[in-house]
Amino acid sequence: MKLNELTAHELHEKLVGKEVSATEITKTVYERIDAVEGKVNSYVTLTREQAIAQANEIDHRIKNGETVTPLMGIPIAIKDNMCTDGVKTTCSSKMLADFVSPYNATVMNKLNTAGTVMIGKTNLDEFAMGGSTETSYFGTTHNPWDLERVPGGSSGGSAAAIAADEAIISLGSDTGGSIRQPASFCGIVGLKPTYGRVSRYGLVAFASSLDQIGPITKDVTDAALVMNAISGHDAMDSTSANVDVPDFTKALIPDVKGMKIGVPKEYLGEGVDQEVADNIQQSIKQFEAMGAKCEEISLPNTEYAVSVYYIIAPAEASSNLARFDGVRYTYRAEDANDLMELYCKSRSQGFGPEVKRRIMIGTYALSSGYYDAYYKKAQQVRTLIKQDFEKAFETYDVILSPTSPSAAFKIGEKASDPLSMYLSDICTIPVNLAGIPSISIPGGYNAAGMPIGIQLMGKAFDENTILRAAYAFEQNIKDTLKRAPLKG
Repeated sequence: MKLNELTAHELHEKLVGKEVSATEITKTVYERIDAVEGKVNSYVTLTREQAIAQANEIDHRIKNGETVTPLMGIPIAIKDNMCTDGVKTTCSSKMLADFVSPYNATVMNKLNTAGTVMIGKTNLDEFAMGGSTETSYFGTTHNPWDLERVPGGSSGGSAAAIAADEAIISLGSDTGGSIRQPASFCGIVGLKPTYGRVSRYGLVAFASSLDQIGPITKDVTDAALVMNAISGHDAMDSTSANVDVPDFTKALIPDVKGMKIGVPKEYLGEGVDQEVADNIQQSIKQFEAMGAKCEEISLPNTEYAVSVYYIIAPAEASSNLARFDGVRYTYRAEDANDLMELYCKSRSQGFGPEVKRRIMIGTYALSSGYYDAYYKKAQQVRTLIKQDFEKAFETYDVILSPTSPSAAFKIGEKASDPLSMYLSDICTIPVNLAGIPSISIPGGYNAAGMPIGIQLMGKAFDENTILRAAYAFEQNIKDTLKRAPLKG
């Protein structure tokens, strides 16, 4: 296998054994990018010179006897809604197409400390609003498994880069499934941590009470390694939780004997493809063969999750995106005659249709006379959804479901039907509303050969348990896992 096809932990062993250098790894990744990026469109910005310089510095440190830490010298791709000092942070929007961040997000500082090598910034749905990476100002990202299909969204660029071997590890952000759904569509691993586990400082906000940064990787071990690097309390983020950070790699035990797994019937009802439902049944049998106990459960308020999400998320987006006004660091319309016209034209020209749609919905929900009827009521139902999970976790260690009701769909298939697009997140949205951790791992393939993901949900701040279950499952089916067939 080529270096760019290996996992971070496999490359770490080679760096420790001095079989390869960080510079060789980085150059191999860029060779792959040069070969396939024109087909995939994973990246908005590449930082080639900076990355080679970082890799050279790391090689120098290793040569001088510095201990090779787990992520040192590992190429990483960063979703382009996380601030990177001196590098464009566009959110895949015309509004921020030329914005160069003057500071790093906390996760970027942590990754620099860990010694990772930033390859570039990845494509996403504009301001993370979408489920297919079709709303990007910089063009659609294509799924490496089938270039006519979407990679999922909004972290589609981060997921496609991993599936296409254009990066070793990547970061995405998850507001309603934007790490897990693209991981499912691209046949890789995506972890949404507990809300507050990873600092959001420097993440361009979409919906502040829902957004969470997390890893997208080739396997569960790499996800645990990235979590070790990026987790922890941050005084710069008022929503950051001051809780202990365990060594997540210690959870990687291929044993689920005695584990109790709940399977909510609401996640396998109408709208879920039969092939996806069949895959979940196969996964249940696999877990039972490994010694876990699986039982059907009910999360009765799940049916309201999408409705609740599409009140809360647009309302918070309306507030957060008010700062992009054409006056300071964003796109500015050139033909405005006064301040009000500048606001209107800059926002009309700078934002795409999906972002405008959500701003309008959110502004309406927060307007005088409607706040109590919509936003307040949605928050009350959100509490009921959270309580459903809390009650279930009194009995069960993990909750198992599909990650998405279908495998990756064709580009353009749902672009003109927002409701259909929104429903593709029906399995992932409840997790964000409840603030709990969840991981998507490959579970199998449909008749067309496209990946199907399974989702494992856990108690708040108990990423260890879902990592253990995910790792055990992965180890038991690893001989059946495939790679994206994209040729260079």
